[in-house]
Amino acid sequence: MSSIFSLNDISIDALATQYIGNRTAGEPLQLCAELIDIDNPILKQLLLQYFLTPFRETGSYHLWHPTDLNLNEVFHFVKTIFDQPDSFLFQSNNIARHLYDITQLPQIKSGELHVVHFKSCPINGVLTDAVGIYKTESKASYLRLENIKGHYQFSSDEGINPEKMDKGCIIFNIQKEDGFLVQVVDRTTKGGEAQFWKDQFLKIKAANDEYHATEDYIQLCKEFIVQQIPTEYEVERVQQIEMLNNSVNYFKKNESFDKGQFEEQVFGDKELIQSFRKFEKQFEQTHDRTFESDFDISEAAVKKNVKSLKSVLKLDKNFHIYVHGNRERIERGFDKESGLNFYKVFFEEEH
Repeated sequence: MSSIFSLNDISIDALATQYIGNRTAGEPLQLCAELIDIDNPILKQLLLQYFLTPFRETGSYHLWHPTDLNLNEVFHFVKTIFDQPDSFLFQSNNIARHLYDITQLPQIKSGELHVVHFKSCPINGVLTDAVGIYKTESKASYLRLENIKGHYQFSSDEGINPEKMDKGCIIFNIQKEDGFLVQVVDRTTKGGEAQFWKDQFLKIKAANDEYHATEDYIQLCKEFIVQQIPTEYEVERVQQIEMLNNSVNYFKKNESFDKGQFEEQVFGDKELIQSFRKFEKQFEQTHDRTFESDFDISEAAVKKNVKSLKSVLKLDKNFHIYVHGNRERIERGFDKESGLNFYKVFFEEEH
């Protein structure tokens, strides 16, 4: 969660938990009849840790709808909670019904849905209330140790790991006209399920912040270097890796992005820079976003995304060569006698 806070600053005003089964599998929806009592201060602290800490290094989003923001179900339900806090239990059940009704994919896991109303959340220099929505799909096994009449006894049980959140979002009561300020966590990475939480349930779009500017520009560079350049130029894989490494180094070593400086350090060649600018315009149209010529670089976005800029030479199924710099020390050739390509690697010492 950006620019936040001590957990002690925030209070849980209300908490409701429902069970969301998979509708296509005939599993039930179980709504919450009353709020959960969390008077225990240790439990409160553990819940705050679980509900809030995963959002420290995520970008910001807005709830949206293609025609009318008020038709976004989550926006409508959360807005009502902000306007009428006494409606929390009723609206939390509406949120659960909405999630259950749109669960149309058989691979969507069943689990508990937790809806939380927070008070006094510091965000972007202001204190505001917020609504958190979380779905727990995976349980962790843990050991219990009991002392019974002087003898220790082990037993096992299942529960929620407070350090591993499956899906969650926090909707802050600011920037209402834009669809509120939203932060999201979703550990799903594959298939239609990967888009379900963000695109079908919440219906969110990325906010124009430094995190998404950095993340999207890294993706732009990857697509241009790996996919576009080979369609226009005769380029060796080692040259591509050098440009990928230059991109990584730029984002790691600089606090702010300067387009002209970046183009010169990564590409250098004027013709290649013109090709990159043309590709950037196409990328903006395809992804419905506009890049500024300068912006602050998000360290969290760099840390998360530079791994996708892989600097690896994959040679058949036999060898992987990791290239971190100095392209002049790698020489490519063809051996007529064996009919195979080869790389000659020069180095000073072996570690």
